Amino acid sequence: MEEEPAALLRARSLAAIAQNGLAFTRDPYDRERFAQLQAIAADMLADSGAGDAIALRGLLAAEQGYMTPKVDVRAAAFDAQGRILMVREVADGGRWTLPGGWADPGQSASACAIRELYEESGYTGRADKLALVHDRATQGHSPAGLFSIYKLFFLCTLTGGAPATSLETSEIAFFAEDAIPGDLSRGRVLPHQIARLFAHRRDPDLPTEFD
Repeated sequence: MEEEPAALLRARSLAAIAQNGLAFTRDPYDRERFAQLQAIAADMLADSGAGDAIALRGLLAAEQGYMTPKVDVRAAAFDAQGRILMVREVADGGRWTLPGGWADPGQSASACAIRELYEESGYTGRADKLALVHDRATQGHSPAGLFSIYKLFFLCTLTGGAPATSLETSEIAFFAEDAIPGDLSRGRVLPHQIARLFAHRRDPDLPTEFD
């Protein structure tokens, strides 16, 4: 697996320094300098492939308070035949991924994973185990992202419901370990992560893996 480019990591760190400075300084001159630093960070992020410079400036300026990593949760649920549940993500050209998305304030990470499971697939479930905790930057996800992201993968048991698409998903299906689709949404999940989730299903006593 490849880590994100060093230039992107440096630009993201610079953006965090700028935002944290804006959050805590009371000096108007320092605020002006931190705002300039934030604009430079946006331009550097754009050069690294994270998006359009003007749009990135707006996104960074909209962030408030101390910058911390964002949290992405994914539900790994299996059917009775041991196949993993996946959904086609409308926002990423119909590529396949595990149900999931951003964690919401006011809900535990596991509750967010179960909510996303239901909203994107129509199935209800329970979270049994936190299998993987990955820093997106270290795993080889693409394309590059604006923010630092922690990805939490929960092993889940289906408890009911029925397949149902949503505004975010166009298809729901189960896949055996040797039949995972090639057109994965690689910004959301990668083949080696899916392989580790199958391993955790086979051996529930495996410890949580983290980087």
